[in-house]
Amino acid sequence: MNVIPRRERLIVALDVPAASDARALVEKLGGSVSFYKIGLELSTAGGYHELLDWLVKRGNRVFCDLKLHDIPETVRRAVANLRGRGVTFLTVHADRGVMGAAVKEKGDMKILAVTVLTSTSQADLAKQGYAGRLEDLVLARARAAAQLGCDGVITSGLEVSGIKAKFGGKLLAVTPGIRPAGGDTGDQKRTVDVAQAFRNGADYIVVGRPVRDAVDPRAAAESMQRTIEGIFPA
Repeated sequence: MNVIPRRERLIVALDVPAASDARALVEKLGGSVSFYKIGLELSTAGGYHELLDWLVKRGNRVFCDLKLHDIPETVRRAVANLRGRGVTFLTVHADRGVMGAAVKEKGDMKILAVTVLTSTSQADLAKQGYAGRLEDLVLARARAAAQLGCDGVITSGLEVSGIKAKFGGKLLAVTPGIRPAGGDTGDQKRTVDVAQAFRNGADYIVVGRPVRDAVDPRAAAESMQRTIEGIFPA
């Protein structure tokens, strides 16, 4: 796989109510961040595609975190609509039909399969009727993603080492649920800090609230970038 520029390893989630709020946060972050995630909340707020185009025009990388999950033909057509727009990453759920359909239409986008959400615990899976181990489910879905030609997976930092051990040469690992060591995890149940995520094998991290809600978002992002620089020396 290509060498990843260090400062692109931090993806900041623009999880804000409106496109105008997203633009304001991007402007506030300035050169501290070059890769942004635009997800479900913004997709229902209006101005999503205009925001996407604005970010691409600025030279930013864009991760469309839409977690597509529908019948394969619908997914195929939705992915085709985003192809050629300058999107770097697009997420789909790790259903075999969904992943196969997305890969067919990805063009120059990279398709990332969502294994198990970081807000889901072993107990949550049991309540949903799944009797197996969460870690085994993550690996099974990663295996299917690799077989079907996905470029990577969304995985917590707790399972990323197992994925890299088995599929490291085939799958990028993008890790959300990043929280400061000993800090408030909120609704996230499987969390790690920045350093642990990368030491466990993550290629990218996705950070939302620890940057967005910081007193000084730019300083928070720059602090994370310094941690990344220490892990991946030039």
